[in-house]
Amino acid sequence: MDREIVERVARIAHLDLTEEELERYSVDLGEILEYFEMLDEAPGIENQGFNPVPIPDALRDDVPSMDIPAEECTKDMKVYDGFIRGPRLA
Repeated sequence: MDREIVERVARIAHLDLTEEELERYSVDLGEILEYFEMLDEAPGIENQGFNPVPIPDALRDDVPSMDIPAEECTKDMKVYDGFIRGPRLA
């Protein structure tokens, strides 16, 4: 990575780097960018999702059902024509 870019980023980040640190960071950041270039060349990443091992869909279909009768659920509530009455909204 260019030393000028490292100096600019350090200035934007309000970092006071020495000449030795500027040289070291420019080398280190250049190596990091080379590693990312190697990752770009990895085969088969466009055909895989987040998990390389296929996992079948473990969710079941949602089937509505009434396990408890509505009258049983609302017997101790204030209801009006089968609707639950709640507090009045302001």
